[in-house]
Amino acid sequence: MTTNSMKALQLTRVAENTPPSFAKTTIPLPSLEPGYALVKIKYASIQPSDRMNAKGGFLYTTYPRVPGRDYSGIVIDIADETGELKSWIGKSVYGTSGPTLGFSVDGTHAQYCLIPINALVEKPEPLSHIQAATVGVPFTTALLCLRRAQVTENDVVLVLGSNGAVGSAAVQMAKAMGAKQVLSAARSKNSNPDIVLAAEDIASLLKDRVSDLTNGHGVDVVIDTVGDLALMSGALKQLANGGRYAWIAAPRGGADTTISLDIFQAYRKGISLLGCNSITPSLQEMADQLRFMSNWIDQGLLKAQNETEFAKVKLDDAINGGYEKTGKVVIDME
Repeated sequence: MTTNSMKALQLTRVAENTPPSFAKTTIPLPSLEPGYALVKIKYASIQPSDRMNAKGGFLYTTYPRVPGRDYSGIVIDIADETGELKSWIGKSVYGTSGPTLGFSVDGTHAQYCLIPINALVEKPEPLSHIQAATVGVPFTTALLCLRRAQVTENDVVLVLGSNGAVGSAAVQMAKAMGAKQVLSAARSKNSNPDIVLAAEDIASLLKDRVSDLTNGHGVDVVIDTVGDLALMSGALKQLANGGRYAWIAAPRGGADTTISLDIFQAYRKGISLLGCNSITPSLQEMADQLRFMSNWIDQGLLKAQNETEFAKVKLDDAINGGYEKTGKVVIDME
């Protein structure tokens, strides 16, 4: 290494009751520590949780803080002299964070980042570096939902929001798990979903379409990536006996987040409600999930979104050109 500093995005806050300030800055290069690798970041995506973090949306974020959860990069150095661990140097890696990276320790929206050795995951060959930098949060979130719902080969799975990053991953993973039937549902017709969520009476639409598509059985698992109360209320009623409902989203901006539930029907049918938070698993647990998915990626059972779907911005322009916009954005560190 010939430099002792790096470019980074950094959040600072002067008081607990004020929103954080956000700026591009130059900070010291992370000092290598035992148990850690120094990774040169090639690309880092801007996830919705990153944008929320930049607005002060997470109470456990400490300041000053480099944000950023997902990344792809190259291992530059490692704080261990054993040959096995030193063999990581030069390898392409990718990953995502739980409650630490970007929140309580500096994240990936910088030229370099410290990653625990036990959280290093080699980038699968089918993924480009851009794709690898975009899949961490959506892929691990989808797997978290499916695992919590204990999907089996006997299950009919319904994915709400199947055209989104998490939803499209959940559809592919449910099929890779061998689910008996996987139904997709989205508001847009462009992805050709099994159910187009375009009706004033969404409950009646779901009732009719699910009954037709499952021969009256209903669905065993719902993966809800939308967070719409009317949609959730309607989808809950389509659960078969023993059904499981896993969701990752809710209305924001002060909107009502409560729904009514027929607890009589719920206990008679033995349904389970499973709230899923992608920030709960540790960095190492996230790495384990990515390793688990590697075989699906290598076999072509799990594909990332095409890299052309993402707008690329340089680190210098990442605040105005990425954080302050919506849509799919990846930061090019090179």
